[in-house]
Amino acid sequence: MKPLKSIIILVKVARESFAFAYQSISVNRTRTFLSLLGITIGIFAIISVFSILDALEKNVRDSLKSLGDNVVYVQKWPWGMGGEYPWWKYMNRPQPTLEDLEEIRSKSILTSVASFAMQFQSLIRYKNNSVPNSSIMAITTQYEDIRSFDIENGRYFSPFELQAGRNVAVIGNTLASELFLGINPIGQSVKIGGHKVDVIGVMKKEGKSAFDDESHDDLIIVPVGFAKSIVDLRRVGPWIMVKPIETASTDDLIDELRGILRSFRRLKPIEDDDFSLNQISMLKQGLDNIFGAINLGGWIIGGFSILVGGFGIANIMFVSVKERTNIIGIQKALGAKNYFILLQFLYESVLLSIIGGVIGLLVIFAVTLLVSNFTEFKISLTAANVILGLTISAVIGIVSGFAPAWSASRLNPVEAINTKS
Repeated sequence: MKPLKSIIILVKVARESFAFAYQSISVNRTRTFLSLLGITIGIFAIISVFSILDALEKNVRDSLKSLGDNVVYVQKWPWGMGGEYPWWKYMNRPQPTLEDLEEIRSKSILTSVASFAMQFQSLIRYKNNSVPNSSIMAITTQYEDIRSFDIENGRYFSPFELQAGRNVAVIGNTLASELFLGINPIGQSVKIGGHKVDVIGVMKKEGKSAFDDESHDDLIIVPVGFAKSIVDLRRVGPWIMVKPIETASTDDLIDELRGILRSFRRLKPIEDDDFSLNQISMLKQGLDNIFGAINLGGWIIGGFSILVGGFGIANIMFVSVKERTNIIGIQKALGAKNYFILLQFLYESVLLSIIGGVIGLLVIFAVTLLVSNFTEFKISLTAANVILGLTISAVIGIVSGFAPAWSASRLNPVEAINTKS
């Protein structure tokens, strides 16, 4: 029977506390609004920061995923993630070449696919329309097996077109819209650096990427053989992408590639590598540290706002205790226990805090809808952040309301009844 009695008491406390809270809110609307505003602003600050960080982190990690978790990049320069970067050690290294690609393809037994790529800037013109400083990417065969993308209109290169270096191109969705202004690009000819190129395909829109160079939307892709007639491959920073077979790990592939390239470039055992073997895991480790620090900063920024809101809740509860001192005395004279008074005011504090938190979450939800609908940056209020916001609100309500509730529960019933409010 004792558990049932406890439940009945808690329900009674909850009902009466809600009635007192509602009455307090109704009578003192301005004071209550200002108190709730602190919690609302605090929850808005901390949860909006976390929502933005979650969206940014997802965008960055999705971009890295599109690069390929298990792809090894053979490049001149290593990827630096913090610390000192000894660039002087790498500046005299040779650039990766098509000969390196062929050596890897012929000697590596752990390689599934490998492709050569480079990127440079040039003016692209279609009749009277032009896009200056457009990004042109030149590729070889097997690029489509490493980097995932979809063709929306037209077709992709044939192996013959890539090997022969034909003057054909597949164009990004955004670049096609800017250049052709509603005209179907397929079968049209554009000029790149004065060279005529036939458009055979348009890629599906990918949206903004955390790495601007990674999105295909603003790119035009051509065969490497054709690009060689426009630019010097050694001056545009080419790279080789190598993907291992399913049964091989990335580390095993890196060891094999190092041996193949050192042998092909005739490096002595005491000489350092004159190439870099980069992989996405290098960037991911740095990102974990970066986003960890940013999340800590978010807690600090939001913490100050929540602290201000907590003081507001504590203030309104102390005022509420003072206004209802006579009522508290009457309740205690009629037999109300200390914990009954304590829970009554504590419940009111939590209720006020949660109402402020819910308002803050609703504001964030509205903002995320506006941002997602009117910009290309997609952000959403996740269930985890909603739970976090409500939890923070409840905790702040308990912490801020405990001192006023404790003082109310310790009042002497005779003195409380005779106190003039």
